[in-house]
Amino acid sequence: MIYRLKRQGVRLKKEIQEIEEHSKNHVEYEFILKAMKLASWHLDPVMRTLSFDNDYRESLGTYTPDANTNIDDWVQHLVFQDRKRIQRALDDLCTGRTDVFHQQYQVISTQPGKSYWEESYATVGERREDGMPSKIVGASMRVDDQKEMENDLILARNRAEESDRLKTAFLANIGHEIRTPLNAIIGFADLLPVVQSEEDRTQLITEIQNNNHKLLGIINGLVSMSEIEAGARSLTISAVDIHELLLLMVTKFQETTDVEMKCEFEQEQMMIHTDRDVLTEVLEKLVENAVKFTLQGSITVGYNVEPEHLLLWVRDTGKGIAQHDQKRIFERFVKVDEYIPGTGLGLSVVQSHVTHLGGTVGVESEVGEGSTFWVRLPIT
Repeated sequence: MIYRLKRQGVRLKKEIQEIEEHSKNHVEYEFILKAMKLASWHLDPVMRTLSFDNDYRESLGTYTPDANTNIDDWVQHLVFQDRKRIQRALDDLCTGRTDVFHQQYQVISTQPGKSYWEESYATVGERREDGMPSKIVGASMRVDDQKEMENDLILARNRAEESDRLKTAFLANIGHEIRTPLNAIIGFADLLPVVQSEEDRTQLITEIQNNNHKLLGIINGLVSMSEIEAGARSLTISAVDIHELLLLMVTKFQETTDVEMKCEFEQEQMMIHTDRDVLTEVLEKLVENAVKFTLQGSITVGYNVEPEHLLLWVRDTGKGIAQHDQKRIFERFVKVDEYIPGTGLGLSVVQSHVTHLGGTVGVESEVGEGSTFWVRLPIT
């Protein structure tokens, strides 16, 4: 009798230890689920019902199905483009065609008009005598941050590939842009010693000077971009007469184009404290850009005074810019029209300079109706 009681006591103690061990494992299991923000669930492949055991996913907008929800109903809470794929994968798991389920998909959020990314793993937990699955266990987690990182990496890779392509095109283009005036300079210089007519000599010298200026402009653009990237250019702030500066632009570029150059001043005098050299380069590149793309009509430079800001603008009656190109024309090496001479750096330099001055730059344009490039600077 005593021996039997001892055996029962040992067995009872062992069972209590097993229960305690099971409870301990269950608590540790829940801690892991919480730490990883996981949801655990099981799937009845015969009844095709899904039930969540624990759900420690982020609660904001997360959809949790009711107990014993039919998987066909659950799939309807996924975004439309993922439904067939996930339905097929679950069917394969329930019918024993595959032992593992691992899928990423988007779930329609409980917040109107939103969705979130989820990743799920599942495997067969129990089987019937015929080998078919009788219980499937799985876990799910939200992977919004991961998908956002993946998208950022894809965008970064695409930008890098596009930048590499643009740089290659830029190097080919810059070689052509430099050779064109350089060949003209060399060719006209070789002709000078053999030309007898003073009128012809004067014409050759003029052409050499014009191509010198073109070449110098290209080199200056490259130097400006390198200074911007190196952060080597500091600002020298002084009072700048805007009327004088705009009149200078009109006078300088009227000699290079047959279209009419005009000024529009909103008031009799306008002074602004900024870096004169940097602002001059900005306006030169904007007017030069207008001259390139305007074959008839006019180019007008002017300004409007806003509260705390000065809006400088260059308006032309040129070919205009398509809507989809307006967002990228300020990027480096971008050329909207490959048949128009240029390095694709001018507007990029403009944007960098304007940002350095504490302002913003933009464009308004319609194809065939002309363009207006504007620069908004703080009035100090």
